[in-house]
Amino acid sequence: MNTLQYRFDGPEDAPVLILGPSLGTTWHMWDRQIPELVKHWRVFRFDLPGHGGAPAHPAGSVGELAERLLGTLDEAGVQRFGYAGCSLGGAIGAELALRHPERVASLALIAASPRFGTADEFRQRGVIVRSNGLDPIARTSPERWFTAGFAAAQPAITDWAVQMVRTTDPGCYIASCEALAAFDIRSELGAVGVPTLVLVGSEDQVTGPAEARTLVAGIPDARLAVVPGASHLAPVEQPAAVTDLLVRHFTSAWLPGYETGPHAIPAAPAKPVLAPPPPPVAPVAEITAAVRQPDAAVRPDPHDIGLKVRREVLGDAHVDRALASADEFSGDFQEFLTRYSWGEIWARPGLDRRMRSSVTLTALVAGGHLDDLAFHTRAALRNGLTAAEIKEILLQTAVYCGIPAANAAFKVAQEVIREETTPQE
Repeated sequence: MNTLQYRFDGPEDAPVLILGPSLGTTWHMWDRQIPELVKHWRVFRFDLPGHGGAPAHPAGSVGELAERLLGTLDEAGVQRFGYAGCSLGGAIGAELALRHPERVASLALIAASPRFGTADEFRQRGVIVRSNGLDPIARTSPERWFTAGFAAAQPAITDWAVQMVRTTDPGCYIASCEALAAFDIRSELGAVGVPTLVLVGSEDQVTGPAEARTLVAGIPDARLAVVPGASHLAPVEQPAAVTDLLVRHFTSAWLPGYETGPHAIPAAPAKPVLAPPPPPVAPVAEITAAVRQPDAAVRPDPHDIGLKVRREVLGDAHVDRALASADEFSGDFQEFLTRYSWGEIWARPGLDRRMRSSVTLTALVAGGHLDDLAFHTRAALRNGLTAAEIKEILLQTAVYCGIPAANAAFKVAQEVIREETTPQE
């Protein structure tokens, strides 16, 4: 497993508090919190893959990032900890609380959401980065992260933010966008079982108070703190207010019983736990029967798999339109497409999605299916093909499918590529 780049600050015998960064930032986004936090905790900060000079080993899901963080903590000898994370860092903290609740003592989610926008938005951002590099994202980052007044009054911090994004590895940034596109824990919030502070800037236009209230409503032991005059990177814009809220939360909601040294909190007396009786051993015949159950009994429904893959490749908006337009006449055809084209073929492991998009584009040109070519060109960009690679595919079709077919295909693809790869100012 690829571990993460990290640093410790504070006394070695203090309980550990982890600070998780936002997409496009480094551990330095927490610099203004450190002097106060190290009075109480040993602070552990980490960089996302490819951020802040960290090794560029992309992670395509929030779950994978959480597992890499746990592996890093295991190597550092950290077992149980408090966790505060901003945006993507908050998603990692929520993932840890859900999958590894025995490790997380208390949680703070800053500028976070159970689902960050739409999957289409983040996959579109990946297309922009793949086509234009990180400069367009870097130049607009202050608008997403800070209020206009702060950005104007703090040009040095604004420049720091832009440079921080520009020095991020593009492949790792795209992978993090894919991770956020797939992240959705709305149905699992009730399983977050640790005391949680949900903190949001009052002016956050990315993950604002509405998303924060969704978290508070779903997490059983959660409270909301709104920081006035702050946008998405509240720890940078309003450092004193955020630090004070973190100190109050983690000193009042820390789970006792594991700290050592002068910072120890007395543990409650342990209650005896009676081990349950061992389960009866099944007869050999029953065990054999269980092993020989047909695969179909446990195989996921191809329709469910197909709908997931179809949305990931074509985008939620396209799939929603197709399904919404289905009626008694066309509904069975949409079911067929989802189950067999997407659940049986596109979901097969033999080819990656880049290759499947290449094959699909070629077949559509050969068949003259220009309407389908448009949305599959968009899908190919999201699956990782560049505009230059799509051009080469279409040039190849001119030889084997004919110049008129390729000419029509170039017109369709050119318009789609222009729409998808032009940065939005």
